[in-house]
Amino acid sequence: MRINVLAVGTRMPSWVTTGTDTYVKRLPRHIDLRFTEIPAAPRTSGATPQKILTKEGDALLKAARDADYVIALDERGKSWNSRQLADELQIWMNEYPRVALLVGGADGLDPRCRAAAQRTWSLSALTLPHPLVRVVLAEQLYRAWTLLQGHPYHRE
Repeated sequence: MRINVLAVGTRMPSWVTTGTDTYVKRLPRHIDLRFTEIPAAPRTSGATPQKILTKEGDALLKAARDADYVIALDERGKSWNSRQLADELQIWMNEYPRVALLVGGADGLDPRCRAAAQRTWSLSALTLPHPLVRVVLAEQLYRAWTLLQGHPYHRE
């Protein structure tokens, strides 16, 4: 299965690539975790927050069009503990060959992205910096997989 994290923002610091690569390499080959950068809309003088959201939303929705299952990451979404995420991952692996996780930009996620998603997931009630979200996602997906395998990485 492929999990494609579609995230607004480019030119991430090297620690983001190092962090995500660490967990991507630990996952088995049948879980293809990818990170696709979506360029942020230009912040020009005529760019209102709504225009920015719309442009970024268009790009996210276009990139997610081939996904079988779309999950929007948003603070208003459902929060999962590690065991619940493992259960979700099991469903994805059984039913959806291509999953897209949508991560908005500095102005958030276009409401159309939330409406197009089958699920809305909240990583935290806190506002997290978008580079950190990528690393947290990679680690949590790896943790979920280890839970499914009975691997001792996760300790309850």
